[in-house]
Amino acid sequence: MTSEEEGAFHIVDVPSLTSRPLRAMLRTSDGVRIEAVHTPFAPPHTASVTDTAVVVAHGFTGSVHRPAVRRAARAFARRAGVVTFSFRGHGGSGGRSTVGDREVLDLAAAVRWARELGYARVATVGFSMGGSVVLRHAALFKDAAPEHTDAVVAVSAPARWYYRGTAPMRRVHWVITRPAGRLVGRYGLRTRIHHRDWDPVPMPPVEAVPLIAPTPLLIVHGDRDTYFPVDHPRALAAAGPAELWLEEGMGHAENAAGDALLARIADWLSVP
Repeated sequence: MTSEEEGAFHIVDVPSLTSRPLRAMLRTSDGVRIEAVHTPFAPPHTASVTDTAVVVAHGFTGSVHRPAVRRAARAFARRAGVVTFSFRGHGGSGGRSTVGDREVLDLAAAVRWARELGYARVATVGFSMGGSVVLRHAALFKDAAPEHTDAVVAVSAPARWYYRGTAPMRRVHWVITRPAGRLVGRYGLRTRIHHRDWDPVPMPPVEAVPLIAPTPLLIVHGDRDTYFPVDHPRALAAAGPAELWLEEGMGHAENAAGDALLARIADWLSVP
């Protein structure tokens, strides 16, 4: 994707949106209450307007309140309206985390809310677990109005499930699968994790990618990611069509995504 007129989004006035953040509790199609925040478009040039929103999907143990998520929201708000939310089992949202399975319903609720706010075009950006969710959501909701997305960016996403090839991922699996680990998740990481195994196992991200087209897709990954090595993004991009950015020196997910990278992602999203 390229930009036009200094990378401005497609221009239209979105009525009734103020300059102050708007907080809401959304309800998913399976009845879970999800906390969400709308951050209004805050361009460097005050005359600019936009009809585009970016919906940000955080990583496992994140939430709408985490500093890295708020930093991403501020960066994207220079180019679009932004909706952030906490996945089920995270932050102030209800329910328990299914670690990427039913979280597609949380994202669908956030995308639907963005359209209800008046945005005609909605893009999704997901980090780590959120990256797997935006990929599956884009495939599963491609033809579902108003929950479909118009562009997708997956940052530090896994290509396949059950990966235990790195020490950090072995620790994640201990937190998810062991009773003691789930206690650590609840009280140490402020993440409530469902005790049930997946049944059925959801579509792997790499199988979702070919179903996303013709929606534009960008895969972003760091070459120093300690959770998922670079064979994951390469597999996702090869499943295509997708654009791949391998970022030199970058670690994992939203905590490792610097302001310059976030600005480049916003630029990539800037033209429908």
